[in-house]
Amino acid sequence: MDLSGLQKISLQILSKELPTYKRYLYGKIDFSSKLIGIKGARGAGKSTILLQYAKSLNLQSSKVLYVSCDHPAMSGESLYDIAEAFYARGGRLFIIDEIHKIPNFSKDLKAIYDVFDLQVIFSGSSALQIEHSSADLSRRAVIHTLGVMSLREFCEIQTKKTFENYNLKDILDNHEDIAATIMKKLRPLELFNDYLQYGCYPFYQESLQDYPQKLLEVINITIDSDLCGIYCIDPSKLDKLKKILYMLCSTKPYELNISKLSTAVGVSWPTLQKYLERMDSGSLIHIVRGGAGMRAVNKPDKLLLDNPNIFSVLCANSDIGSIRESFFVSQVGLYHQVHYHDRGDFIVNDEIICEIGGASKDNSQLKGKKGFIVSDDIEVGFDDKIPLWLFGFLY
Repeated sequence: MDLSGLQKISLQILSKELPTYKRYLYGKIDFSSKLIGIKGARGAGKSTILLQYAKSLNLQSSKVLYVSCDHPAMSGESLYDIAEAFYARGGRLFIIDEIHKIPNFSKDLKAIYDVFDLQVIFSGSSALQIEHSSADLSRRAVIHTLGVMSLREFCEIQTKKTFENYNLKDILDNHEDIAATIMKKLRPLELFNDYLQYGCYPFYQESLQDYPQKLLEVINITIDSDLCGIYCIDPSKLDKLKKILYMLCSTKPYELNISKLSTAVGVSWPTLQKYLERMDSGSLIHIVRGGAGMRAVNKPDKLLLDNPNIFSVLCANSDIGSIRESFFVSQVGLYHQVHYHDRGDFIVNDEIICEIGGASKDNSQLKGKKGFIVSDDIEVGFDDKIPLWLFGFLY
């Protein structure tokens, strides 16, 4: 094991200039914990958070070791052996990126935690199996999930201004006042439309022209490398997953069902269900199931792409209703339960019914049931009609 070689690579990475903007999760993590994990979609900014924390400590470079487990130098290496050698040389902070690339990593993490006085922070795919791969780690590691960028974060980056985030109750109860406050600083619909095209992943800042191609690479690597490796999917079947994504991009959610997808993709229902679950865990799609009392056995009620930007790179004629619903679920679903509902599009936390639509959407579909109309193409709502964009300020 060549620790000096790994330290040289680490120094090169740690010396690079980092974005100054810190994503919402940075302020939520208690960095005093000894073992911290960050899960999330590729490209969401996990590595940046790890490096921003390392730089904030102002430690000597020899006290920090950053390794990326998909780097060729890590091929065949043991995380435990690296930690042992690093600790013996006075190491303090061990950062492990892309940890899902290491087989049985949870055993190494447990041993490192128990033996060495090292702080370990690691990141991995949103499909990371840490919760059920090792019960021993559940008592030791604090795991955080990093969602795609919120509309609020996108607005802060674009305007260089600071915006408060609001909890769901605030938005439901005081949406008119909140919208008015935000509108003093920006034009929400202009930035919202930009966000739908390219605002979900922070790497849009590198090049808007290259953003679609980079996002396609994120999607392909997630399927071909991450999901294939974590779930041992037959490589010859990976095109089936990509076909599912394309179908979700171009079809209205209520027109999709297991039978239609099974036939189009050419796999059995049990196999399709397995693929859908894998893609959901890999932050490529959302499976939105029925709420309490209407949960259909073995049938996801709605299938949506994970976020609006995936629509923009996969097909030219995306369904606007699907894009709206994808935005709502990606923003609200990070910290709240979102289910499908028969009298509205969604029910949040099993109590808040929300019907999603355009500016002219009314409450007729709610059939007298108490709920909220979540409308696109409006800046300010009234009473129980709330602007769709406002749900992008939850985190």
